[in-house]
This record gives sequence, structure tokens and C-alpha cells, in this order.
Amino acid sequence: MSPSTNPKRLIIASPRGFCAGVDRAITIVEKVLERLGAPIYVRHEVVHNRFVVEGLRQRGAIFVDDLNAIPDAATVIFSAHGVSSAVEKIAQERRLQIFDATCPLVTKVHLEVIRHARSGDNVILIGHAGHPEVEGTMGRFEPEFGGHIYLVERVADVAALHLSNDRPLAFVTQTTLSVDDSRAIIAALRQRFPDIAAQRKDDICYATQSRQDAIKKLASAAQTIFIVGSANSSNSNRLREVAERSGCRAYLIDSYHDISPAMWQGSYTIGLSAGASAPETLVSEVVSHFTGHGYQLNADHNATREEVFFALPKSLTELSSPPQPPKVA
Repeated sequence: MSPSTNPKRLIIASPRGFCAGVDRAITIVEKVLERLGAPIYVRHEVVHNRFVVEGLRQRGAIFVDDLNAIPDAATVIFSAHGVSSAVEKIAQERRLQIFDATCPLVTKVHLEVIRHARSGDNVILIGHAGHPEVEGTMGRFEPEFGGHIYLVERVADVAALHLSNDRPLAFVTQTTLSVDDSRAIIAALRQRFPDIAAQRKDDICYATQSRQDAIKKLASAAQTIFIVGSANSSNSNRLREVAERSGCRAYLIDSYHDISPAMWQGSYTIGLSAGASAPETLVSEVVSHFTGHGYQLNADHNATREEVFFALPKSLTELSSPPQPPKVA
């Protein structure tokens, strides 16, 4: 169609951007900095977004991958992705002051893994090797009770899986997976292991699923979709993949600076979303970029409201604010 019969539109997905777990993790770092002062240490990037991490770094947060980089008795925050039992034990032995920013939905998976391990079960974790959440979850399994934990990343891994014993078997999933990918893997697991146990509630988090659903809806109207999110963000990458599978050109961008005209050439309708760790300010900059090129912003009249809230950890709410200097008369 010509531009006159199909005017240029920019449609923003809803929901998008920060989820409750990310918002909670960032708030924890901000409040610890506010109450204890810099420097404080964060084990791994608190969330996978370059702009968020850099902003906290400028305020005095030091991000490390190894606890050996932290002085004894210093303050450490565990990222939203969670940590293994071994990391937690080392932090305690080093007398570090710990604040746990693990997303409660990740903690739920940890507790499932611990429960199965202590029952002597085998567990299959569906997830991406090397992702911090996967490393933390696998590190919560206690093999001394006789079971084992196995990682599968794709359907083909199910056929190649060799269990070392015939103990009861269960599966859990990384919280930020593609819903469609995990569904196919779960189907393969159930076909091969008919007695495999599932959790009563899906492990994939509400925010991951709702954002993927919004992308599928957006893809029915757009020719090109941009996802604001960093390259190391699992949920952001899954959004791009969902858009591509729905028939759209899709790009993962850190900010509007990554956009080139060739990316959206010939697109009369552009879709825009953001991963769960991308701040809304970055989305607004992309909107300004495209409205500056003649695209009309369309309001989403079917916007989905998320009203999920996760409380801050008790250790933080009980933390006293630093003494204030006396007021000068």
C-alpha cells in the first residue's frame, strides 16, 4: 500500500519494560546505596541492562562476578538472577553483609529444586547453559540425597539424555524462556518420560509470558519490531525471537542510537517493546526518534495492566537510614 492509504504508524506493546522482580532488584541496590553509602558490591549485574548497570555504577555500585573481589565484611547484593548455595555459603563465611535481590519467582524455582533434591529425585532443568539464573538454580540442587540434576536447552537434548538411575523424575524451567520453546521441550520430556512430574504452577514468569503474548499481537499489525534491551538479556532475546517467528523483521537494540534507516525501510507500521529489565526512558527516546521521522504514535486501547508487587527483603526494611547532619540555624 502507499503511505496515503496506509499512514506510517508506531505501535507500542503493552505490557513492556520493567517487571516487578527487576523493579525490586534495582530498588534494593538504590536503597542500600542510600542508607549505607558507596561503595557496595553487587554479585553479577543486578539486572541485564547496560544503562541500568552503568547508572548504578556511577552511584557507587561495584559489579563483580567473583566474591574474592570483595573485601571481608563488605556489603554484597545478590542479583535478581539468584546465586548457588555455594556462593551464599562463601558470602556468609566471609562475613559479608548480604542483601538478596533474587526475584521471588526465581526463588520459587530454587525451592522446588531443593525439595526434589531432598526427596532423592532426579530433576531436569530446562534453560540456557551459562545463564546466571541457570547456574544459580543448578547450584541449589543437593546431590547427597542420591538424585541428580540435568540441563536441557532444546528438544534434541531430550533424546540424548541419559539418566544415571531410575529415581522419580521432575522438571523445572528457567523463568525467562520462550513459552513456545519450553512447551515443545516439555512435550518431548513427557513423551519420553511419561511419569515425569511438573510443578503445579508454570515456572516461566508472568512478565515473560505476558510480554511474549503482546509481541505476537503486535506482529499481526507491524512489518518491523524493535525490542529495547541489552544483548545479554534472556527475556529480551526471547521477545525478538517471538517477533521473528511471527513473521516480522525484529531487532534487539540498547537504545535509539542502534537504529539505522535500513532496519525499517519499507515499513509503514513499526512495533516497539522492551525487555523486562529495560527502563521506560529508553522506550521514550525510541518513540521520539520515529515520530521525528513522521510516524504517528498509536495508543494501545487494549493495554494490559500488571499489578504485581514484590516486597523488599526484611533485612533492608530494618536497615536504619544514616544519621543526618544537624540543621544549621
